[in-house]
Amino acid sequence: IYAYNLHKTLYVLFLLFQILGAVILGFGIWILADKTSFIAVLQMSSPSLKTGAYILIGVGALTMLMGFLGCLGAVNEIRCLLGLYFTCLMIILLTQIAAALVIYFQKEMLKVELSNIVVDLIENYDPSDEDKRNLQDAWDYVQIQITCCGWTGAKEWENNEILKNKSNTEYPCSCSNRAKDLAEGRGFCNLEDPVNGTATYADWPVHEQGCMDGVEQWLKDNLGIILGVCTGVAVIELLGMILSISLCKNIHSEDYTKVPKS
Repeated sequence: IYAYNLHKTLYVLFLLFQILGAVILGFGIWILADKTSFIAVLQMSSPSLKTGAYILIGVGALTMLMGFLGCLGAVNEIRCLLGLYFTCLMIILLTQIAAALVIYFQKEMLKVELSNIVVDLIENYDPSDEDKRNLQDAWDYVQIQITCCGWTGAKEWENNEILKNKSNTEYPCSCSNRAKDLAEGRGFCNLEDPVNGTATYADWPVHEQGCMDGVEQWLKDNLGIILGVCTGVAVIELLGMILSISLCKNIHSEDYTKVPKS
């Protein structure tokens, strides 16, 4: 009865690993494919996030493969496959712990990197640059959705090269608090009746608050979900390690004739 229940529990666990692997794989693909949110700004500007997306895709594929190998090892009672399953789980679990520690202890550095990415994007924003169109559209989307302007405030847009050359008589449409400008959604809008042909950000009909607080709040709101998922994954992995070792110990002798023939 014990062995039967152990097999049954393992089968359910292997199914969870197949689903989990597909979710991780899909999340990594989503990061690379998303072009209309703040994730797009990060992955297009930061090599580390793009690398992280490829790692997620690899981990997802490996997790699905492990589920298959574990199931094969349990069905045919093959110790070597169960041992491989245990080893891979342990490596992934240790890698996850290491990654979590790195993120925690380098969060201030990541915050500075994020700030530099956005500030550089604002200073070099050019609607006519088709090479950066996706990146710029993603930032416009962020400013519209969060109803903000710049990273710490609208004043940062005064450092944009195009706006400086036009004496700030134009302003980013995505920062505007007017519906007709938001309909444009990207690029620059003309300031109505600038004084002496020049202006400052204070003359623009834009939101004054920066996007930093809104983005940080977005990250905090989603961090709880991410941590919850990671904790659940770690528990499942730990349970899988315990059950695979238990089943491995209950296999009295290894019979290689049980290995499926190709």
